[in-house]
Amino acid sequence: MRFLLFPAMTLFFMSCNNVSQHDRLAKTSKETKNGWVYVHLEGSPSDIGYQHGYLLANEIDTAFQSVKYDLEYVTKKNWAFYHKSAGDFLWNKLDREYKDEINGIVEGLHQKGFTYDSLDITAYNAMEELAYYYVPKLQNQENPGSANNKAPGNCSAFIATGSFTKDGKIVIGHNNWTEYIYGQHWNVIADIKPAQGHHILMDCMPGFIHSGDDFVISDNGILVTETTITQFLGFDTSGIPEFERARKVAQYANSIDDAIAIFTKGNNGGYANDWLIGDTKTNEVAKLELGLKDFRVWKSKDTAIIGSNFPSDEKLIKEETTFDVKDNTTSPNARKLRMEALILGLKGKLDDSTGMVLEADHYDVNQKKNANNRCVVCGHIEEDPAGCKEWDLGPYYPMGAVQAKVTTANLAKDMKIWAHKGHPCGQDFIGAVFYKAHPEYLWQEKYLKDMKSYPWTLFEGSK
Repeated sequence: MRFLLFPAMTLFFMSCNNVSQHDRLAKTSKETKNGWVYVHLEGSPSDIGYQHGYLLANEIDTAFQSVKYDLEYVTKKNWAFYHKSAGDFLWNKLDREYKDEINGIVEGLHQKGFTYDSLDITAYNAMEELAYYYVPKLQNQENPGSANNKAPGNCSAFIATGSFTKDGKIVIGHNNWTEYIYGQHWNVIADIKPAQGHHILMDCMPGFIHSGDDFVISDNGILVTETTITQFLGFDTSGIPEFERARKVAQYANSIDDAIAIFTKGNNGGYANDWLIGDTKTNEVAKLELGLKDFRVWKSKDTAIIGSNFPSDEKLIKEETTFDVKDNTTSPNARKLRMEALILGLKGKLDDSTGMVLEADHYDVNQKKNANNRCVVCGHIEEDPAGCKEWDLGPYYPMGAVQAKVTTANLAKDMKIWAHKGHPCGQDFIGAVFYKAHPEYLWQEKYLKDMKSYPWTLFEGSK
């Protein structure tokens, strides 16, 4: 890998020659707890980036190497392809402040002896939209119809308010499904006080300027999470990267309408999602179903909205997906049925505690019993694929729910979230046992050993 100095970055170094490392780190902190790494970052974009890169240098390197290894194996594209893509159509679409933040991450990494460049970090932030949206676009150009189902169907989420919650205020929860090989590193709680915009608290991978799996709260009372639209096909290289739009919503949205405007302006279709958004100031929640060509919004002050990777808008389904809404043996539809039943059963009882129980649920509606597969809310795939259609990575592929988060309006008012590292059900993934049973995945052993489950932990943003 190379360490490149872009023109703006050269100016950055010149402007900081008289600022000591101690001063730039004076307001930061780092703590490890129950599988999580909490960091407080504060200041200008370049300072926040530098703090991030410096404090999390080893974590960024470890996570980056696992992502690089996995993407090269799964997509058959080497890292040079992703690096070039970042330079071709991502970097120049970024706002100056996010370029500065990424450049700052690179400077912090360089200070600790790592030689990543800004395009490496940009491509890494855009790994989902490049690997599962841009690569399939190229594949379909070469062989039409060959990549219709690449967009992943991962994550289980909800947002509720009014008569559905215990106190009538907003409750929100999410569990993140990814391949364990890099999902094990989705373990940062980033507490960010930028010089401009809102104080935000989010989970993320080390080196991300956005959440990535998207669970974020702001000091202005905006709560955001999402689940992807599975079997979605569409990507526009002329648009604004999804990871920048997601970060801008976290940092600058003052209302649900603000969030919708930021998400939809310059939309590139990457990481097409059902965004679940709440505003604790108004007690209103919304779902923004955002494709590339189509989007639709639902709003209410008395509802519970779930996300399990199913699209809802008929026009979007027809024009932009290959999703079959009637096939309940698919993971999104099976989980939709289960989550609808859970939400109704918990009506009037939803709070942080019951939200944790919901995100850990293991009931398979098709088999009518508890199971470890992709048809349960707390997704597993490595033990029991029976009764649930698999994604194209193959049966027993080691992926599923790698962590979970829950918060309420009252907790969010104090910048607090509950977070659980590892399967929210409490099960551990033990590599030696798995590889013995499924040696076809031994190629992952280099970067995936074990993934332990830890207790739920309450995190709080700085005052």
